[in-house]
Amino acid sequence: MTGPAPEPAAPRRASMKATASEGSSITQVLGDQHIHPPPPRAPSVVAVRTLPRDVAAFTGRADEVERLLAAAGQQRVVAIHAVEGMPGVGKTALVTHVAHRLADRFPDGQLFVGLHAHTPGLAAADPAEVLYGLLVGTGMQPGQVPTGLDERARWWRDRMAGKRVLLVLDDAAGHGQIEPLLPGAPGCLVLITSRRPIDLDDADPLLLGVLADEEAIALFTRLTRHTFTGEQAGQVAELVGRCAGLPLAIALLAGKVRRHLRRPGPGLAELAARFAEADRLTQLTAGGRPGDRAVTVSFDMSYRDLPPDRQRLFRLLGLHPGPDIDAYAAAALTAAPLAHTRDLLEALREEYLLQPLGAGRYRMHDLLRDYARTLATHDSATDRDTALDRLLDYYTHSAHTADRHLPRSLRSVSAPAASTMAGPDLRDHAEALVWMRTERANLLACIDHATTHQLHDRTITLTAALAGVLHQDGPWSLASALHQNAIAAARHTHNHLSLANALNELGRVRTLVGDYAQAADLQEQARALCRDLGDRRGEATALNDLGRICYMTDDYAQASALFDQARALCRDLGDRRGEATALNDLGRIRTQTGDYAQATDLQEQARALYRDLGNRGGEANTLNDLGRIRTQTGDYAQATDLQEQARALYRDLGNRLGEANTLNDLGRIRFVTGDYARATDLLGQALVLYRDLGNRLGEANALWDLGRIRTATGDYAQATGLQEQALTLYRDLGDRNGEANALWDLGRIRTATGDYAQATGLQEQALALYRDLGNRNGEACTLHELGRIRTLTGEHPQASGLFERALMVFQEVDDRQGETETLCSMGELLRETAALDQARAVYEQALGLARQIGSPLDEAHALEGTARTIARAGEEAAAIGPLREAVGIYERLGVPEAASAAAYLAELEARHSAH
Repeated sequence: MTGPAPEPAAPRRASMKATASEGSSITQVLGDQHIHPPPPRAPSVVAVRTLPRDVAAFTGRADEVERLLAAAGQQRVVAIHAVEGMPGVGKTALVTHVAHRLADRFPDGQLFVGLHAHTPGLAAADPAEVLYGLLVGTGMQPGQVPTGLDERARWWRDRMAGKRVLLVLDDAAGHGQIEPLLPGAPGCLVLITSRRPIDLDDADPLLLGVLADEEAIALFTRLTRHTFTGEQAGQVAELVGRCAGLPLAIALLAGKVRRHLRRPGPGLAELAARFAEADRLTQLTAGGRPGDRAVTVSFDMSYRDLPPDRQRLFRLLGLHPGPDIDAYAAAALTAAPLAHTRDLLEALREEYLLQPLGAGRYRMHDLLRDYARTLATHDSATDRDTALDRLLDYYTHSAHTADRHLPRSLRSVSAPAASTMAGPDLRDHAEALVWMRTERANLLACIDHATTHQLHDRTITLTAALAGVLHQDGPWSLASALHQNAIAAARHTHNHLSLANALNELGRVRTLVGDYAQAADLQEQARALCRDLGDRRGEATALNDLGRICYMTDDYAQASALFDQARALCRDLGDRRGEATALNDLGRIRTQTGDYAQATDLQEQARALYRDLGNRGGEANTLNDLGRIRTQTGDYAQATDLQEQARALYRDLGNRLGEANTLNDLGRIRFVTGDYARATDLLGQALVLYRDLGNRLGEANALWDLGRIRTATGDYAQATGLQEQALTLYRDLGDRNGEANALWDLGRIRTATGDYAQATGLQEQALALYRDLGNRNGEACTLHELGRIRTLTGEHPQASGLFERALMVFQEVDDRQGETETLCSMGELLRETAALDQARAVYEQALGLARQIGSPLDEAHALEGTARTIARAGEEAAAIGPLREAVGIYERLGVPEAASAAAYLAELEARHSAH
């Protein structure tokens, strides 16, 4: 953090005034010690300690200070450090502060020389004149000073030989001005400040940036000499934020606030409001007179030295709506050749009027942007409008070029005309997505500009181009707002084709956030418009999206009918991608209804089509869905492999929603296979992504799965909290299948805690929903849980009937994990009713299945059940082995069953030892 360099009001040359009896005297101006040659007849003076006073409010900049302090101990010919940065960033204050810290290390002198590259009213100092002042100021007789630059430089180096001198060269213009002033012998340290890079081979550059928010507030507080608490602290943060971390601006603002606080008047809140509404640059001044310190004065001195083409680019950059820019966009603004524009951008960067962001990108400091925008008002309105039109043309054309590489179904909106402007060569999906994400903030700023200025066609085309990446990356609240604006613009211009497209896009976003009623209404409007326009591809897309809404709301029959219609239309049109999408969606319905064989067939058909088309996003979707089928059928190894393949593709494509889905599905597999820690980690990652995207359905699913883990590990309080959060989300979304899932797990928690009446009620609610939805797998799960409750309450005949029905359904839908759980429960019931031989056979069957599918918890249940059955039959010694295995698995999983099983094992071992 840096305080401002001390500066009195009137800029003028320093003068040297002394007599033989007076000793030395050098005038300090503008907070810098400017040394200039006296008249040739001036008598000898010796002035070797000419640093301006240290900055009282200097704060922070710890790393930079330490780096410069360390330079003092370097052993080389001469240590040279160049502090570079934009106007007003605090370069002079930093080197002045460091020079005072180092003063005692340089007993032969500390000299501060102002070179005035950017001092209002002064030309940059001539190095020959500076050397005259240095030579005379360090004791040389004026009449002995040679006339030539080279001779003076040699004399200067000779006088510095063997001395330890610290030389500050402030506000340097460049290499030519500095080189003659450098000492040549070891022991000297030179600190340079400049607004442009200093091309010296031996100089170590230090780029000084703006202050972080906390540092800026601390500097402001020190300068105002006031402590701000409560509401005022927030108001100060708002005020200081408008200075964008620039120390000069902070100092000027602090001066205003300090004066304001000394007299009665509006409070700090009103002052902050006024400052927010006003032109920042006009407010950031020390007074209203010419020559007063001001941010604009500092900027003016950098701008005035630019050649005309750089000045023009600088002004036009102030018109750019977005936060950063590359050479393509800058070339569009200026209508200049790309190569020349690159040179201009680099030249502005070297003047620290632009900040490099890497990869050929640049940004302007906020106050410099305001300054450039103000300068641009001096150009004609026609020139400004034409430049902005070119810029918007560039972004519109490039965004549509990128969007063509992103997998979306509907392309009804007209693409912009071919552009003659230079643009990036986007050859594939990966390059297009990188460009879209890099330019996202600029594209959004252009849409905002177009909407604000009622450029309706621009609003429509830019929003349409961004729809794919917004759908993929979110946030969907922003996507909804943009599509609503595009709908309004299309209606205003009576552009029915674009209206249908915007309605469809908004409908898809509303589906993602779970607003199914509005989504359906929007898709019906889009479908009707497409029919009227004869746009069959658009109609097919709307049909498929309507099918997805029906699928999400568990109307599987209607969803199937809509997908079939969409598939038929796509076949007629030869739209193989649309056909693959419909097949993929049909496969999901079959998965949901437990028809895993047909689901697999449909997904494989879709996958083959996607592969033929080179559609990696579609292929990833089918891999994900096939992985879910394998999870349901208990083939966890293959399920994991399929999900990892899908995840790799999604990551490659930058599809965050797809990645979140695979993380969630992998978490479910880890849960079933007993790796609860890894499952929790994967589900936690998925939850963060879902929340970041605004995907409430994904969030609900992740919460539900995390709740299941807590149920399994016996953390019933946390499990209840997670399931109730999930239940609320599912009900808000109208997702009845999710609602049934949450009710089912809440019922399991009540069973575990002994509240059998409430457990029964919850399971019966879930059963009714599953049956209404046609979800046979869910129905079997609730039948099984109801059977467990009846076993615990001693209603054995009812329990047996429920288990038989559950087992039959699990076997019909090929859910081997559900089958394994049910067999274990049947074994327990048979053991309780003393049918020990039957119980043992059922447990053996369950154990085989558990090991086959890789479910350790079910394996442990089967082992424990076998052991208890054997022990009950009087073979306690034989029971110890399988029970010991079960305890080992329980303890590894960290489940509550471990305690009771371990206690029973200890009991058996004790009795066995006694015998």
